[in-house]
Amino acid sequence: MTLLDDARALLATGPLCDACLGRPFAERSFGLTNAERGRALRTTIALDDDEPYGTTDPADCWVCEGLCGRFEELAERAAAAVADIDFDTYQVGTRVPPLVEENDELLREDAGLEPDAGEELRKELNREVGRRLGARLEKEVDFERPDVQLLCDLDADEVTATVNSVAVYGRYRKIERDVPQTEWPCSDCGGSGRVYGVGPCPECNGTGYRYRTSVEQEVAPTLVTALRGEAGVFHGAGREDVDALMLGGGRPFVLEVKKPHRRHVDLSALEAEINEASDAVEVEGLRFATNDMIERVKEHDASKTYRMTVEFGGEVDDADLQPVLDELRGTTVEQRTPQRVDHRRADLTRERTVYDISGSTTDETHATLVIHGAGGLYIKELVSGDEGRTEPSLAGLLGVEAVVTALDVTAVEGEDEPFEHPDFFRDAEGESEEGAA
Repeated sequence: MTLLDDARALLATGPLCDACLGRPFAERSFGLTNAERGRALRTTIALDDDEPYGTTDPADCWVCEGLCGRFEELAERAAAAVADIDFDTYQVGTRVPPLVEENDELLREDAGLEPDAGEELRKELNREVGRRLGARLEKEVDFERPDVQLLCDLDADEVTATVNSVAVYGRYRKIERDVPQTEWPCSDCGGSGRVYGVGPCPECNGTGYRYRTSVEQEVAPTLVTALRGEAGVFHGAGREDVDALMLGGGRPFVLEVKKPHRRHVDLSALEAEINEASDAVEVEGLRFATNDMIERVKEHDASKTYRMTVEFGGEVDDADLQPVLDELRGTTVEQRTPQRVDHRRADLTRERTVYDISGSTTDETHATLVIHGAGGLYIKELVSGDEGRTEPSLAGLLGVEAVVTALDVTAVEGEDEPFEHPDFFRDAEGESEEGAA
């Protein structure tokens, strides 16, 4: 059968609008809409048959039941749904009533065409509404990770918008001890700040938190407020102990701001605002990141450099210390999950490498050390031995008890490549920096 034979068979099924007539031929002649295909076929048949030309209003079409006449209306409703949302990219999806989907299938069956001829009505609706919305708002479509996803639920006659999160990358320095990375609710009151029958919780003084603040609490509110988001989720590239400082170049983090209604903010100004307000935390290098950066920060092992004060249980001098440091340098140690964290982590034995170690004694029972280790290396246990759970260890090789009394993290870097790889960041227009280049 010829193209016109197929078109005549389609028209014989009942009244068809131009879009529904053209849709089974959507793969033919790039650059036309389905309505233009249908109109051309209808015109050609009228000429070929020498019959009066006539068309069918979408409202009278037995297949789409008027949906193909609503493209402009749906685009207008979609624009209204995102009127108060700041975004650069979008995607439109459609939920077609089941009976109309069935009509679209029956059309091909009744005309003797292949079931997958052309395209589905749903795809045409997505494209035609999306094209009109983009032209109306001067925005770009993105099929992978759009800022906004719109759903035209034609069964419920609703148009709704879902706003995808914004990722803000940076590095933080923690310049005060006893500050956790994320919120730490008080275990006595469950974070409520009150104890039944007592009143304000005596453990946390009614604050609901075990510690007065956290890195998350110092950083998140400013960014969430500026981006008009509903909440912020803090992701760090590992975490230092509560009593350790985070110095040097800082630790990479991503704040994932949920449902932001703004996306164009001055991050350098917000960085200054955070640093001015906080006496416990400093941030630097705030940048908009791709969503992939969240997983990179959460999953990517980073090497770390530590500076620490060590106290020995007996007298140790440099003549004793230096050979032990030489022996540990470059060594792969076996570490069973430390006793201090075995209540919340699986009891496993892990191998981790000590890339470099140096230091010297400061008096008969103290030393200052600098250690560069692989991600996941338990530094305090490397020093103490953790009652034999880490082998070899500084204490074990010296034959003297050793404990870390003060710990600072001075560097956190990617094991294989820097965290600041351009693939993981967005420029002002929302593209990856490498793609924009």
